[in-house]
Amino acid sequence: MMQQNPEKKHTGSAYTPKRLLITGGAGFIGSWLVKLALQRWPEAHIVTLDALTYAGNLANLEPVLNHPRHQFVKGDIADAACVKALFEQYAFDAVINSAAETHVDRSIHDASPFLKSNVLGTGVLLEAARLANGFDRFLQVSTDEVYGSIEAPARFTEASPLNPSSPYAASKASADLLVQSYAHTYGLNTLITRCTNNYGPNQYPEKLLPLMIQNALQHQALPVYGDGMNIRDWLHVRDHCRALLTVLERGTPGEVYNIGGCNEQTNLSVIKAVLKRLNRPESLITFVPDRLGHDRRYAIDAGKLSAQLGWQPEEAFEAGLDELVQAANTNAEALVG
Repeated sequence: MMQQNPEKKHTGSAYTPKRLLITGGAGFIGSWLVKLALQRWPEAHIVTLDALTYAGNLANLEPVLNHPRHQFVKGDIADAACVKALFEQYAFDAVINSAAETHVDRSIHDASPFLKSNVLGTGVLLEAARLANGFDRFLQVSTDEVYGSIEAPARFTEASPLNPSSPYAASKASADLLVQSYAHTYGLNTLITRCTNNYGPNQYPEKLLPLMIQNALQHQALPVYGDGMNIRDWLHVRDHCRALLTVLERGTPGEVYNIGGCNEQTNLSVIKAVLKRLNRPESLITFVPDRLGHDRRYAIDAGKLSAQLGWQPEEAFEAGLDELVQAANTNAEALVG
């Protein structure tokens, strides 16, 4: 795992938001983003907008719900009237759009919620930002899945063409293109980040790591798609959010930045690591038919972010996995006790 080197000093002055809207802020990534942003920018007022659907949980924001510089608003980014009213009330100078439907399996079953949130919702936010007086920066949180699959040892760069495989990935790619169109047509100051697989505390249990940990604790089967040899790069959520804040502060308008964890693993190796830490047998692994359109390998080159803005991942995957397993064990013991 790459350890962080001292950050390179950026020659330009860093931007600091005064009135920041963070969408999807009660979700996994968004809630970490809200908490870290409040720490990083002591003068900023932050509004969290979240529809509180299945993956949104106010408990994720419990430490900052009563923070004097934070306001939570329940609402949908695709609701133009709601978004317009918020922009009028708070006069935002920046937006970080982390609101999204993200689960690939759900998108295969029904793509319509993904089109609404990821495409229409992004469009509503962009239009509100375009019309707002004093607006400065719009950061779109995207995914490496927009690039599609790639064979080793190649990696995608920010200049690679978009080639999404799932309805989820296609909706995120569509949103990225919409963001870029607002920069080109209207001169809106936009930034796009594309991250690898996130993991960390409070992740919704339909994702791979929390699902496998939960099933293993309960001695239930661990379903693995295909042969389990699909490769993903794992990025701790805290590292991801630190990168997002860095891009908002010092990113070049109109640019895209890949965010990676420098930690490629097969799904099977990750699951075996979970079982080992929980002292569970590998016989719990159950191979199931592969998912439709399942990409074999995601891999990005995050060198641009490191070279230009000085960011590198800090969290070692082994330590992050230990943290997750320990927390899950503690919660399970508390429930039994």
